Amino acid sequence: MNRKSLVGGLAAGVGAVALANVTLRERASALAPALDGSQRTFEWRDIDVQYAEAGDPDDPDLVLLSGINAAGSSGEYREVFGDLAADHHVIAPDLPGFGTSERPPLRYSASLYTEFVRDFLAAFDSPAVVASSLTSAYVLDVAGDLDLRSLVLICPTERGGPDRNLLLRELLRSPVVGEGVFNLLASKPSIRYFNADHGYYDTDRVTEEWIDYEWQTAHQPNARYAPASFISGFLNADIDLKAELSGVDAPVTLLWGREADITPLRRGRDLAEAADCRLVVVDDAKLLPHVEFPERVLEVLADALER
Repeated sequence: MNRKSLVGGLAAGVGAVALANVTLRERASALAPALDGSQRTFEWRDIDVQYAEAGDPDDPDLVLLSGINAAGSSGEYREVFGDLAADHHVIAPDLPGFGTSERPPLRYSASLYTEFVRDFLAAFDSPAVVASSLTSAYVLDVAGDLDLRSLVLICPTERGGPDRNLLLRELLRSPVVGEGVFNLLASKPSIRYFNADHGYYDTDRVTEEWIDYEWQTAHQPNARYAPASFISGFLNADIDLKAELSGVDAPVTLLWGREADITPLRRGRDLAEAADCRLVVVDDAKLLPHVEFPERVLEVLADALER
């Protein structure tokens, strides 16, 4: 193939990717909140962070913090949010760069999310906190600066991706090609694959409506910027979970899916033993026991929140 043909082929390929990107953008509708309840705005560093609120404001505050992934949102708590509001003032934000919150094209970092978690939790009165996966590390990093009533961590980890890879992050941030690569990662087949690989033990518990919501949230304007930092390792937290857990004053419960593989149960046992905290294991679940077995998890939360 001569140079002219090669350049023409590359141009045609980029053009096809650009057209596919435009088509997908047009297919994505405006995103509705994932959770019922009153919708509020927390203004943080010129970013409008949206959160759902339910329950009596005079009841104890309970903040639910979702984990991070390419299609992350507060909808992770969709199966327990309403029930928890019976006895608590429940608050569930979409993290900056995700869900219905604003998604500026920042180079997102672990320190950004750690600072957001600290400032958001400080806005409430001695809240109990439930945090999932990588977001648990951000909570632990600032727990000593806050007055927390109790803490429940679901499959906590300090790592959500590989070691930092600047080239990968900038590739995903790039126009046309980066958007095209991210669209592949956030396609419905990919969403189903990741759900089955490490999210859910039984994917029959994931409805087509929820898969569509995950697709929609991953195809909002600027949707790729926060996940670009996650996928490339820039959201990994530089902390020692054992040390941070040991220093928490509030009662801590670790909640683990027995079949979790990215954060295996042996890690939960090690953390619980080292920090002398409670570990509750949910059978036939991976990273999302609160979605797969909400009734069981509500029992665990009721007990943990009374401690």
